[in-house]
Amino acid sequence: MKIELSKNKVLFNNGSTIQEIHPFWLRERVEGEEFLDNTTQQRLFDPSSINTEIIIKEVNIREGFLEINFNDGVNSKLKIDKIATEFSKKDTVIKSIKKIKWNSTLSNVKNYTYSENFFESKEMYDLLVSFYEYGFVIIKNVPNENNFIVNFANSIGSVRRTNFGEHFNVRSKPNPNDLAYTTLSLSPHTDNPYRNPVPCIQLLHCIENEVKGGLSTLVDGYTVTENLKKKDQDAYNILSEVKVKFKFIDKDVILEDWSELIHLDENKEFKQVRFSPRLDYVPILEKNKLGLYYKSRKKLSDLYNSKENRIEFRLEPKDLIMMDNYRVLHGRTKYDPNEGRRFLQGCYIDFDSTEGKLRHLKRKFRL
Repeated sequence: MKIELSKNKVLFNNGSTIQEIHPFWLRERVEGEEFLDNTTQQRLFDPSSINTEIIIKEVNIREGFLEINFNDGVNSKLKIDKIATEFSKKDTVIKSIKKIKWNSTLSNVKNYTYSENFFESKEMYDLLVSFYEYGFVIIKNVPNENNFIVNFANSIGSVRRTNFGEHFNVRSKPNPNDLAYTTLSLSPHTDNPYRNPVPCIQLLHCIENEVKGGLSTLVDGYTVTENLKKKDQDAYNILSEVKVKFKFIDKDVILEDWSELIHLDENKEFKQVRFSPRLDYVPILEKNKLGLYYKSRKKLSDLYNSKENRIEFRLEPKDLIMMDNYRVLHGRTKYDPNEGRRFLQGCYIDFDSTEGKLRHLKRKFRL
């Protein structure tokens, strides 16, 4: 991709087509302290108030910059690389990080260690890249006093508060409003599929763990659903087409939302999985279609619950795990409360938290 000039016109050549860039598009991107706030990079002018009949009087390319004189008297230098990147219409920071598929053979994911100034460190940048690659990261030695998980989450972005509170305590208790607050095993699932929108990222912080059981389990929904697409297209199609109702009820609230179990983006590529079969309600469909749906959901469930796709590990006190709730399913094995205490704290943040932090650190370290 490159920028070319022809008779005071700026052209964009992507290798297969050449098209003119609208002069006004360039005019509203003028740079310099006269036009942009130095700290926020917000415009100091309102482009919607400018006459749209903008013409380029003169333009040159010098040392990686477009030098442009517009007919309204404004002169500016624009970085050619920046224009080319924006013209591609793609997120070159987050979406350029390639997802790495994994299953039970996964063994080389690096653990990170909390330290002073951790949130502004190069290690935090590396951690976030790894998070987008694998869908989860584990950070060790995170202080576990005074609900530090909230401080940790807010140092990346902002806590997403729910009806469970700013944060929630995961331990066995009488009359629970969720099976997470029992000693039962939890099969692989995503959290809060009944919300709109679903919380993007879950943090779980181990405060105490004195039991032999209660192992944490993770499954990569991206790997499982991509494999399903290759091996059983009919199952994949119906699970990515039929919306089901997810519902949560307790004494204070009723939450509902509809979604496919495999949610695709506008390009029919993986975007999100929602899976919590204790909470989903399939709508009435034609009998044969519903039969196919049930078989397909069973197949997907078997894959999620397969040892081949699951990793299993013990969270130690001060371990904190951060999971992509759109991609990774989590669960735990059963445990015996008579052996001792098992106490985790959890909270949620959204993707703008990690995306914003990653872009900031990329800029800070000029990566």
